[in-house]
Amino acid sequence: MTDQDAKVTAELLTAAREALEMFHDVHVDDDGALSFQHAEVPCAVQAMRLAEGLTVLSLTCVVAWDLPDDRDLAVSAAERAGQGLFGTLGVVHTERGMDVTLRYAFPAEGLKPEPLSTLLMLVVSTASQLRNELLAGTGSA
Repeated sequence: MTDQDAKVTAELLTAAREALEMFHDVHVDDDGALSFQHAEVPCAVQAMRLAEGLTVLSLTCVVAWDLPDDRDLAVSAAERAGQGLFGTLGVVHTERGMDVTLRYAFPAEGLKPEPLSTLLMLVVSTASQLRNELLAGTGSA
């Protein structure tokens, strides 16, 4: 990573932090990544410069973890993923059940704080809504 890449990604993470702080307490990790919690959904934001003029933010939300490894629940999550405009759902099968994440990456260089906060909140709101739906489907809500 060049000094210019580091500068651009740091500026973008600062803009994302300021946008998120309109709604959440934000923690800045040692590597500059941001973490916060929306409702009961932990989220992390990272920035990457893919090319000059193309710096993206990557938002990952851990929607649910240790869900019952139930085929119907996995199918429901997959169907829900197809309906979403803001993010890609991932289902990981573990020894303890299923974990579900929502990831969204988008070009964000030059976005002002208000539209950036709106876009980030659309994603995390989708994640918390999905969490509620999944937990209701398992009887854990």
